[in-house]
Amino acid sequence: MFVLAHLSDPHIGPLPRPRLAELASKRMVGYVNWLRGRSRAHRLETLDALTRDLAAQAHDHTAVTGDLVNIALPAEFATAQAWLDRLGAPADVTFVPGNHDAYVRAALPYWDKHWEAFMQGDAEAARDPSARVARFPFVRRRGPVALVGLSSAVPTAPLSASGRLGHDQIERAAALLRQLRDEGLFRVVLIHHPLRHRWASPHKRLIDAGPFRRALAQAGADLVLHGHDHRNALVWLEGPGHPIPVVGIPSASAVPNGHDEPAGYNLYRIDGGPGRWACEVVSRGFRRDGTGAAMGIAETRRQTIALTDRP
Repeated sequence: MFVLAHLSDPHIGPLPRPRLAELASKRMVGYVNWLRGRSRAHRLETLDALTRDLAAQAHDHTAVTGDLVNIALPAEFATAQAWLDRLGAPADVTFVPGNHDAYVRAALPYWDKHWEAFMQGDAEAARDPSARVARFPFVRRRGPVALVGLSSAVPTAPLSASGRLGHDQIERAAALLRQLRDEGLFRVVLIHHPLRHRWASPHKRLIDAGPFRRALAQAGADLVLHGHDHRNALVWLEGPGHPIPVVGIPSASAVPNGHDEPAGYNLYRIDGGPGRWACEVVSRGFRRDGTGAAMGIAETRRQTIALTDRP
């Protein structure tokens, strides 16, 4: 059995005090939002409690699906790197970026500086660093599991949190998924944005969700993990052999008495083999009583996903 942990949207605080010049962009809107409420909705002590609980659970690998930072100030990236380092070694932690990590175009060079080791595939890690290739998608093989990392994170206009994969990334991802199927591996797709299409809010959705869903319908996958919505979600997409479970989770730093669902993470217990994979999902996180007070961290849900049967 292989156990994969999934965290998302930690929005690590507190926010460093920005220089005035750093706010001459979309960051101004984000900074105002932080002061008006996000700083109270996402707390470092909540994130620390959740990650301590995760450390006490037996697991083989951890996936983090984006939004380490808030408004992508330069000082935020080193803080986020320190948090990733505490979570585990780069070989044991896989990260894909979210829209807040690409809040402004000037933030993108900091990905390489601080997070490169957590967001590169096995082949890329062994390649000459001077030979630059497209970073996404990347593949990490861990035991019976193949992690396929995608980036839907692109700089957007103020008040927009949409994402985009792009035609080339979708085509490469589909080819990799077919190859990994032939290798007999359990294929886990990591992406920040959910895969809703027409009914999603235009300013928050994955713009090319439709083309990616069609690619998955042909190439297949065994599990898709995402964040972005800050809530638990399970939907099923059409696949070539069996339906594909797509699972979202809350923010890892959401306070238990806030507006969003309280902080939580999932453990995926993957067992079986090609044609007979099974995955039990164990959700752990903060509970709330009727008044909204925190009840501590506990198991909140356990569900078996039978990948060879329709839900």
